[in-house]
Amino acid sequence: MRYLTLVLACLLSGVSGPALAWGNHTVAAYRAFEKMPEVLNAAPVLVEPLETFLKAEEKPIEALLLSQEAWAVANLSAYALRPAALTFTANPSRPDDARRLAFLMALRIAPTARFALYFQPDPRTPIDASRLLAHTAVDTLPESPGATQRFIGLKAGEPITPLRVLASAADEPDYGLDINLWQNSPSEWGKVYGFGALPFGNPALSYSTQAPFHMGFFHEDRVLYLAAPFLRRTFPLLRAHQYAGLAALAFRTGHPYWGWRFTGLSLHYVQDLTQPYHASVSPGGSTLSLIFANALAMAGMPGKRDDLVVLLSNRHLALERYQTQLLQNAALTQQDTPFEKALRDTDGDARYPPWSDAYLRDVVAREAYDFGPRLLQALVAAIPPGLVSDPAFDFGAHESSIDLVAEIARQDPAKQARLDAAVAELLGHFGAHSRNAVRGILKSGRP
Repeated sequence: MRYLTLVLACLLSGVSGPALAWGNHTVAAYRAFEKMPEVLNAAPVLVEPLETFLKAEEKPIEALLLSQEAWAVANLSAYALRPAALTFTANPSRPDDARRLAFLMALRIAPTARFALYFQPDPRTPIDASRLLAHTAVDTLPESPGATQRFIGLKAGEPITPLRVLASAADEPDYGLDINLWQNSPSEWGKVYGFGALPFGNPALSYSTQAPFHMGFFHEDRVLYLAAPFLRRTFPLLRAHQYAGLAALAFRTGHPYWGWRFTGLSLHYVQDLTQPYHASVSPGGSTLSLIFANALAMAGMPGKRDDLVVLLSNRHLALERYQTQLLQNAALTQQDTPFEKALRDTDGDARYPPWSDAYLRDVVAREAYDFGPRLLQALVAAIPPGLVSDPAFDFGAHESSIDLVAEIARQDPAKQARLDAAVAELLGHFGAHSRNAVRGILKSGRP
């Protein structure tokens, strides 16, 4: 069993970076919410600095974070207790920057997180270039090649639509909020946060360290959990719960800007778990294939294991690249394709149970896990084998130069149609679960 643990750790170290599920969440979020009455008809809100919200509601935030810690202890497998020294305690006499730092450390997110006042415009609308912010003003991580994010600066007191706040914040957790939070991370905060050592991935690669907060392996074969108990040390449920609770508090206490923004932050983790490569170690694969790779590695032949690492990474990145290109191209050309229609379609929302604490694990992650075999079949059939079925090729190293939409268009139309149908269905899940989460948060946020 301990050798299988090594195989799984190696697999996850290869597929956890950059730990993105849907590329730019904001583009898909605009489509998912632009026809939802609860968002579309909501009144504009006034932009508010984080420090203003924290100072005004310091005592309720103290109580909320204590209750969230108790919830995590009771509900999350392999939860790492928050050190008592990080407890958020109301102190109205301290400076704003000290209160902000205490809040971020109580949440156990990176204290370097910007929480800038900005929004990410819908690619379908013109950009006011005079208000563009530098990437570093919003994101602490380096800008990746081919990134589609653009940031417009905002001022305190400026009105903005909830749709813009919500869609923009849905992408924000990928801007360095969950970076270097581990005991063996090269950061000061990781040493005091109490999460222990990084369960998988490379602690020297900052983007790899966010993976356990954006992936959730809740439905694997029990043999894998016995062999690799570190699979249980993933925390997207924690983050979704934390931000959802803060959103409800902000709505109840008259801070609608932060109500919508915290809602978007919570949604990010919901949306991540709609992606099969974030809900399964090896989507469409089997425990037996992992055990076989283990046996060969034990015999001194690690090639099978190493090939699995590359193939999983290539397929994960190819899926992300394809849907990102599709949605971005459609937005820039003002087109409505089946993908936009799937994201907007509310007909399937009611087929899921009402939002609850168990929804993310039992509904969202379960559905994504079960979708893995179909997605794998569609990917390897429609995408040229050299890109996703050749372990000698590193998709990530060449991603920015690959026009995947054009590559797939040159293949068998029937195979492309099956892939497009699978991607559209996944985007439908993305939209439905996002809306159901918003409905749940808005209900909790009523006075």
